[in-house]
Amino acid sequence: MRSMGVYIHIPFCVRKCVYCDFLSGPATRQRQQAYLEALLREIVWESGHYTDYIVKTIFIGGGTPSILEAEEIAKILDCLRAHYQIDADVEITLEMNPGTADQEKLLKLKRAGINRLSIGLQSADNDELKLLGRIHTYEDFLRTYYQAREDGVSNINIDLISALPGQHLDRWVRTLEKVVALQPEHISAYSLIIEEGTQLHDNRDAWAPVPEEEEDRLMYQETKRILADHGYRRYEISNYAKPGYECRHNRIYWQRGVWHTADFVGFGLGANSTVGDRRWENTKNMERYLSVFQERNVGLYDSRLAENRSVGESVKEDAIRLFDMEQMAEFMFLGLRMMEGVSKREFTASFEEDMDEIYGDALQKWIQMGLMAQDGDTVMLTDAGIDVSNTVLSSFV
Repeated sequence: MRSMGVYIHIPFCVRKCVYCDFLSGPATRQRQQAYLEALLREIVWESGHYTDYIVKTIFIGGGTPSILEAEEIAKILDCLRAHYQIDADVEITLEMNPGTADQEKLLKLKRAGINRLSIGLQSADNDELKLLGRIHTYEDFLRTYYQAREDGVSNINIDLISALPGQHLDRWVRTLEKVVALQPEHISAYSLIIEEGTQLHDNRDAWAPVPEEEEDRLMYQETKRILADHGYRRYEISNYAKPGYECRHNRIYWQRGVWHTADFVGFGLGANSTVGDRRWENTKNMERYLSVFQERNVGLYDSRLAENRSVGESVKEDAIRLFDMEQMAEFMFLGLRMMEGVSKREFTASFEEDMDEIYGDALQKWIQMGLMAQDGDTVMLTDAGIDVSNTVLSSFV
């Protein structure tokens, strides 16, 4: 039986953050409920494609999925359980904004099956949170974090962003020190990227400058040092975990490279999927998405939904077939994000090709420059290579 990870997209939030380029925004409760009904129908409709799969991970992201009621999150999970084979040890992650949950809601979410929370703190400095347009304070975050612990949530990730406008190394270090003192199981620490179309990009002259490249690099280095000192192992370029708490869902994405053993399927507006050698993206047009899954007057759990597989195809866009060279490239540039690197033996087993025959020139170049290293069968980025990872990884595309 094949394995897969499931991603559920909830495209709603209380207010758009100034740096956010995700497919999300505020919406009325009526709009949220209409979307939820369409989402459940898509999940049921698509189930006929995956009868020989077992779901290993479920990730509910957004947006701010915790903006929904706990009962609505439970309904999504119940729908998946009713129509898919779910692994007994499934990892179920919910992204959460600290301003959208109280203790009662957290307890209901745990009872619904959520066993991993990913809390978007971003900064422990209230001035920086205000600058980013976050709806919460650091104190709000602490209340959410402690309430989750009281409710028995034993696997928590905290998201952080460095290199903010006007931020210096000492302020970033204070955020890190406050977070590691809480001892979450996982920390995701990203450097800010100012994306086109965001408020931060369109009004950048109104903001303080972002840190220079050298200070950004120092923040990166201090992140690794401080987290290592507190027992967090860096297992991916921007992700750190206590032993045994690496995010299994993200591993399916980064290491789909033990190719043909795990796929990932996305449900909801704009969600991406890769199954075998086929990739597609759901429409980003809300009206189209809603109309497709509301056009037939059948019961939500009617078995006819699963039988009519063609309906869901009409929301799928940019469907492509991945040829071997594209799959090889993804094996390399996604797998090399992992600190453990990529295996030449697994490459050959997946593609019946020798990695050195395909990428030998690039590998030797980066190894000679000290940006990559080889340990037996495995090649990986060095610390110096991680600092310029975009340049190194792009050479395998």
